[in-house]
Amino acid sequence: MNRAPFRPAPPQQASVDPSWRAARLAEARSVIAAAAHHSDHLVRIACEVVIRHGASATERKDARALCLVVDARRPLRHAQLDAQRRDLCPVDGKGDRA
Repeated sequence: MNRAPFRPAPPQQASVDPSWRAARLAEARSVIAAAAHHSDHLVRIACEVVIRHGASATERKDARALCLVVDARRPLRHAQLDAQRRDLCPVDGKGDRA
């Protein structure tokens, strides 16, 4: 007898209270509106929420664009942090601290 391997049932989406979902979307919108005052990580999470659950195509498109901007800034931030670390802890050519 040729049987198919056991496959678990796909996970069921938990029922979510619509007011809770609306509150999270409103919170994500407020984070995006004040993006300059929040960390890039938090802005990126807010963008993901709006991309998935935004009310209009324009809102989702704008959230995607902001997400790209935040991602594009990431390499520059790492380079700046590395430069700051070198300034705080300089090393001469022999591997000894100056």
